[in-house]
Amino acid sequence: MSFDWNLAKTLLAVADEGSLSAAARSLGQTQPTVSRQIAALEHALGVTLFERTGRSVALTQAGVELLDHVRSMASGANMLSLAASGKSQSIEGKVLITASELMSAYILPPILNDLVRKAPLLEIDVVADNVVRDLMRREADIAIRHTRSDQPNLIARSVRDQVMRFYATPAYLETRAEPREDDFAGHQIISYIEADRMLDYLLPVGLNLTRANFRLSSSSQVVALQMARAGLGMIILPEQIAVPIPDLVPVLGTLNAFTVPTWLVAHRELRTSRRIRLVFDHLADNLS
Repeated sequence: MSFDWNLAKTLLAVADEGSLSAAARSLGQTQPTVSRQIAALEHALGVTLFERTGRSVALTQAGVELLDHVRSMASGANMLSLAASGKSQSIEGKVLITASELMSAYILPPILNDLVRKAPLLEIDVVADNVVRDLMRREADIAIRHTRSDQPNLIARSVRDQVMRFYATPAYLETRAEPREDDFAGHQIISYIEADRMLDYLLPVGLNLTRANFRLSSSSQVVALQMARAGLGMIILPEQIAVPIPDLVPVLGTLNAFTVPTWLVAHRELRTSRRIRLVFDHLADNLS
């Protein structure tokens, strides 16, 4: 090799982040260090990789052509790491689980309580995030998702579908008429996804809704739930979460419940690890 391949990691970070300072933060380094590493890589390869435009940088044509090769290197390094961790036979160590905020806050804790009694040496880190994390890049070991992954290196297992219904507080319902499927006038539905996406889900069901019914929202599912509990509007929740909450009651009881699939996903290499296998199977058994 004519260059230090650690420098390729710096190239990838700068290309993805768009600036030397942002790449430095993602790598845990200083901006001058990142700048020196890019200069060293350019010198070793004999090409100019970036053009500086103010505070940002842009790949040159040569940089664009080399970037695909660098991504292949990064993918290979990730696969090496996955294969190595998959051979671990110890029921201890860290396991990262990613799930939505509601799943993380209301469903996982009692399940994890049983797990830590079963394997007290495990270190469980729950990444509560409504964004789908990339298992191939080791952003998590196990993911709980509502869509099945089509990536060939991932194993997906279907667990129990979540039954979803409308809920509101009695105080909210006392101030206005009970909504009907054909009449939501004067009602607010608190959303934790974009209003247009909510309408795409709900209009085909036959509900007479407009954007005016979605004036209250939050990117946080937990915050949206607390807004509903404060009587600001109705919310769509899984029965498993809503039923134990004493200040919420079901609304539109004649409406057929929605169902949302739930998938448990892990990288196939990690399924050979005893600790990952233990956590995966425990989650599958309890979520089912």
